[in-house]
Amino acid sequence: MLKVYGDYNSGNCYKIKLMLHLLGLEYQWFAVDILKGETETPEFLAKNPNGKVPVLELELEDGTCLWESNAILNYLADGSEFLPAEPRLRTQVLQWQFFEQYSHEPYIAVARFIQFYLGLPEERLAEYRKLQKRGYKALDVMEQQLNRTPYLVGEQYSIADVTLYAYTHVADQGGFDLSSYPGIQAWLARVASHPRHVGMLD
Repeated sequence: MLKVYGDYNSGNCYKIKLMLHLLGLEYQWFAVDILKGETETPEFLAKNPNGKVPVLELELEDGTCLWESNAILNYLADGSEFLPAEPRLRTQVLQWQFFEQYSHEPYIAVARFIQFYLGLPEERLAEYRKLQKRGYKALDVMEQQLNRTPYLVGEQYSIADVTLYAYTHVADQGGFDLSSYPGIQAWLARVASHPRHVGMLD
């Protein structure tokens, strides 16, 4: 059985949980507490030398482990309806995954970490305000696309949506107001309506 090492409140870990449920795959979840340093133990570093969650341990005798959430999504979704085979569409999926890692997650997820995990400490308020500005820019980009198509890559729910849903649906925990983003709001509801959808803390 697949084994997932992760933090239930982490958007990056939630991506993997959501994907496994969408695919109907069985797995075991092993909770890892980031704030307690559990990603820095020798046992965990043997699975991911970069010391981060999530980690997916495969059902192989050699104990192969995969890390980096978007790479894991590509592995799990390969050959499924959630990863287009057509090169142009598949590249657009990757385009949104790179966008998430470089233009979305560094701002929306980090703002959430400062507010939700740390409680907005005074010494990080200036950083937090800068993150707000850049996070809204990422939301503007998503809104433009979602006003044109129901999902980020056209008509089909894909891992591009899983990738960006994870932190966008809890963006309010980082101080982001989505009320002026009707396209994003409709998309969030569309993603959550999938019959195999699972919530972050379900």
